[in-house]
Amino acid sequence: MTEFPIASDSPLLALPDAVASVPGSPDEGLPWHYGDPLGEQRAAVDDAAVVDRSTRFVIAITGEERLSWLHTISSQHVAMLPDGTSAENLSLDLNGRVEDHFVQTDLDGVTWIDTEPNRGTALLGFLTKMVFWAKAEPRDGNELAMLSLLGPRTADPGIPAALGLDVLPTEPYAAVALPGGGFVRRMPWPTDHAYDLLVPREKLTEVFTALTAAGARAAGTWAFEALRVAAVRPRLGLDTDERTIPHEARWIGGPAEHGAVHLDKGCYRGQETVARVHNLGKPPRHLVLLHLDGSADGRPEPGEPVTAGGRTVGRLGTVIDHYELGPIALALIKRTITPETPLVAGPCAAAIDPDSVPQENGVQAGRQAIERLRGR
Repeated sequence: MTEFPIASDSPLLALPDAVASVPGSPDEGLPWHYGDPLGEQRAAVDDAAVVDRSTRFVIAITGEERLSWLHTISSQHVAMLPDGTSAENLSLDLNGRVEDHFVQTDLDGVTWIDTEPNRGTALLGFLTKMVFWAKAEPRDGNELAMLSLLGPRTADPGIPAALGLDVLPTEPYAAVALPGGGFVRRMPWPTDHAYDLLVPREKLTEVFTALTAAGARAAGTWAFEALRVAAVRPRLGLDTDERTIPHEARWIGGPAEHGAVHLDKGCYRGQETVARVHNLGKPPRHLVLLHLDGSADGRPEPGEPVTAGGRTVGRLGTVIDHYELGPIALALIKRTITPETPLVAGPCAAAIDPDSVPQENGVQAGRQAIERLRGR
């Protein structure tokens, strides 16, 4: 299992009924729930809820060449990213394996990047090392802290008014500045109505309290993670390992496809692997949703093997209880394993959700070209 550093405790842990996340987890230092984790999930889907995600590591990049420079060292097409928009992005190693996943927003001359707390220092170090002669200046941007706002009632006038806005952004990845500093951006996951708020760290409690006073329910990381798993959205270090390539984790696609790897660009580290898999092959594994037997004595742990007939066929990722689906998990499973295959994960019987299996039956363009050359 991936180790995560101890994070500074969020001030929101001092709120009534706040229960801290499990020690050693990636969300250590944040509220796990406020006494009703399943009800908090339901509010995030049907009503409005606000989640503390303030341990996300934030990086700020200034300089007139920040976008063209970042374009050359990452997987997403961001050279012409318009002001007030965002994109998901990856940093890959030379073999095309995923090292970092991050969300970036360009607003008012600054590119803001947020990533996993245990990867922020390494990512900042990599970016700083890669500047060379480019007019780009990465720095620690943790003066901003993240909250996530979920649910259809976020459109009610009181919610944006609590942030000093008339309305919230309507298009995925769109971002607008907040009057008190920071910004809000629309996200396409984990629900249909999802926003990330990056607010001045010293105003974290103030903004959170204003949103709950406006009708948003306080929800913990349990709620966010359960909805993320149900949406089959991976989290670096939990649902990926050191061998994961972008195709396995559903990160292929530009911003319009809600992906992190644009296929119409090249010249970035790891691009050869991405192009080879896309044009000629298929990924050895794919990310799927597992349903776990809730009657089992205990739950499996992230990183444990998933087996079929005693043979390891995959790696378990996030394990969580969902308010409707019960115990569920993400897993990287060998592509040849079908949803009908009985699986075991730790003490639990497990089954692949058939709706979560990627459709990979088409013939790639590169393979078609080879067949034409062979006269087939």
